[in-house]
Amino acid sequence: MALLDWITPGDGLRLQGEGIEIRPPRPSDFPEWSDLRRASRDFLQPWEPTWPEDDLTRAAWRRRLASYARDIDLGVAYPFLVFRLSDGALTGGITLSNIRRGVAQMGTVGYWCGAAHTRQGHTLAAVRTLAGFAFRTLALHRLEAACLPENTPSRRLLGQAGFAEEGLAQAYLKINGEWRDHVLFGLVAPPPRGEGPKGMPST
Repeated sequence: MALLDWITPGDGLRLQGEGIEIRPPRPSDFPEWSDLRRASRDFLQPWEPTWPEDDLTRAAWRRRLASYARDIDLGVAYPFLVFRLSDGALTGGITLSNIRRGVAQMGTVGYWCGAAHTRQGHTLAAVRTLAGFAFRTLALHRLEAACLPENTPSRRLLGQAGFAEEGLAQAYLKINGEWRDHVLFGLVAPPPRGEGPKGMPST
């Protein structure tokens, strides 16, 4: 698991992983976020829901931040932006959403990476960092993720992050205007130190 570290309580929720930092979006992030999304539109659109016409406007950004704040307050989702530690550049985003408590104790991981920052390890580091946060800080038991079957880089990334491929869900999500099949992945929290699977002592 990647290095996980709280920076300072007064600085908000910020986590560090290998070469990256993740933190919730701020109003001041809008110019860099919108520039990166705009420059990456052709790269991202085949893998994402259809973008609203005003998606990259400041008004839409304000609505997005208000929704994020409500989700964090309710503990149902934690959205983050991913920044490169070497120069502070925004490389993408990652979200832990659809958090269920009770007997489930699980959440869903989703992420995106700007076209200029692919295959550099930033998103993999962000997934590992988010998993540490979900398991250690939020005490979740399981994480889920999904990707289109033809998205080979994402399937490889999830495997490198420790997720296991679990099957194919038909017409799982509406992507770029069409209901698309997705490959499902799961990751279960590691057992506490000194215990093996299902509470058995480790050897």
